[in-house]
Amino acid sequence: MKSSHMKYAHIAIYIDLLFCLVIMPLIIMLAPVEKWIEHKMPFFISLVAYLYGLYFIYRKTKLPQLLMRRKFTRVLLLVASLLLITTLYSRYSFQPNDYPTLTEMAINLRKQLHEQTIWFFFLIVTGFSLSIELTFELFRQIMSKKEVEMEKSKAELALYKAQINPHFLFNTLNALYGLVLTKSEKTESIFIKFSNILKYMYSQGISETISIGQEMDYIQQYIDLQSLRLNHHTQVIFENKIENPSLPIAPMILITFVENCFKYGSSPDKDCTIHIQASDQNNCLLFQTENKIMRESARDSSQVGIENCRKRLELIYPKRHRLTIQEDDSLFKVKLEIQLT
Repeated sequence: MKSSHMKYAHIAIYIDLLFCLVIMPLIIMLAPVEKWIEHKMPFFISLVAYLYGLYFIYRKTKLPQLLMRRKFTRVLLLVASLLLITTLYSRYSFQPNDYPTLTEMAINLRKQLHEQTIWFFFLIVTGFSLSIELTFELFRQIMSKKEVEMEKSKAELALYKAQINPHFLFNTLNALYGLVLTKSEKTESIFIKFSNILKYMYSQGISETISIGQEMDYIQQYIDLQSLRLNHHTQVIFENKIENPSLPIAPMILITFVENCFKYGSSPDKDCTIHIQASDQNNCLLFQTENKIMRESARDSSQVGIENCRKRLELIYPKRHRLTIQEDDSLFKVKLEIQLT
């Protein structure tokens, strides 16, 4: 957003220079001001100074903003003052005695031309200034709306991430609790891996992006952690085919799908397979999971985590991702494609 504001400031400067150095001199050259330059140079200089001042008064006061804020009294006073000054320039600067050789009709025509020229200048400067200010005000409104939407998106994203982390922690601590009760030899190894995962979550999880290589390492550690509590009935296949591990990705954007595989696709007494695959091509990530549904409650209780992940994807990668979830013959399949850059 800062770059947008700087760009706006630069454009405003360029337009001011364009008006001062090109548009205003061109308008003066096209108007019939030869007699003023020849006979009334002080008046001509003061008029030009007034017109430039008029332009910057409009630019400084920002009339469209005043109208939107309902500052009608201030607007009325400003417009009335400018109209009065312009009227004084148009009427009281013309002296018939300056043209002793002209007839009364010719003097009246010249007076009329004099007034029309000054009002022409006034209307041109006013119209140009207000059109510029209206354009800038529209730009400011658009940028303000984008800032509000961005802040809202950041708040929503933080909320979804905050919901995902406790969900993961609860499931892992529940597994650890079971191992402690059974006094399993795997308990120490699981605590070490769990501490590594926690370190990742609270050091890298707060970043906007990390490398996809780091995310794959995190997923591998999570798989290792979960595998320690499983027996031989559950086979886990993780195919990491990432060729460009430096690609940026939002942290913990994939873990929900892996977590669901273990939560609903593992069994202590029935043979089952969890298949997880990640690959990249042309800076596009393809992430797939497949597991047999071993618990019928998966359809209901997994919806919160997946819905949070879906919303994160919509906020971070709008129109740059495609998420497909299928259930076929008791198989739960997830296919996620993300254009990372």
